Amino acid sequence: MAGILYLVPTPIGNLGDISQRCRQTLEQADFIAAEDTRVSLKLLNHLGIKKSLVSYYEHNKAFKGSVIVDRILAGETCALVSDAGSPAISDPGEDLVKECAEAGITVIAIPGPCAAITALSVSGQPTGRFCFEGFLSTAKKSRKEHLESLQSEQRTMIFYEAPHKLLTTLEDMAAVFGENRPVSLCRELTKLHEEIVRTTLGNAIALYTQQPPKGEFVLIVAGAQPSTAPIATVEDAASHVAALMAQGLSRKDAVKQTAKDLDLPKNVVYDAALTL
Repeated sequence: MAGILYLVPTPIGNLGDISQRCRQTLEQADFIAAEDTRVSLKLLNHLGIKKSLVSYYEHNKAFKGSVIVDRILAGETCALVSDAGSPAISDPGEDLVKECAEAGITVIAIPGPCAAITALSVSGQPTGRFCFEGFLSTAKKSRKEHLESLQSEQRTMIFYEAPHKLLTTLEDMAAVFGENRPVSLCRELTKLHEEIVRTTLGNAIALYTQQPPKGEFVLIVAGAQPSTAPIATVEDAASHVAALMAQGLSRKDAVKQTAKDLDLPKNVVYDAALTL
């Protein structure tokens, strides 16, 4: 009979946040799959638990995932942990859960620490509707495309960011969302130097230009305000393109600028331009 995969959340800073149920699951598991065995070993030593550890992280998940699945299918119980927070959320554990589900293995998630929800709850931003965007790409083009896809997003947005990339991310966000967009910067959550800064993207850039950021950040960015402007028509697009071309812009550049100015899909504007 197959074993079970347990998703065991670990503290995001304060070791006192480990629950009794998480502790019992770690004690009873046949083995523990850990993102970084060194980090997990410190937690296990703190809890007084001795258990077999298997590394499972981004660069070995393709191989180790099948090994772990085979052990569970053979009847062993595995506890999956990440370095901090809930496994499978912005974490390679997502793939292991998928493999186990496809193999018919029971997966049980234990509630516990999660930086995204912790930050959202203290952000002061609307919490009724939100979207989790995780880490932005390190590639400038991909990061820009990701942010531009969220330009009209009205839900509160949650991002993770490392301190050495924070300023660049804030600048990219300000370029897309505007410097006046509210943001809550939640730093070192549950740790000794926990800090919540509620400000705007522009003010955050000024702050962290003068004061180099330290610690891991969760950014809670306010969603876009619903548009009250009338929706532009195809005729509006054609007129706008014509006016820009009269100013000397090429058809291609005029279409691109019109799509941006009138908040219309580029293909709609292009079709309108063909009627000129």
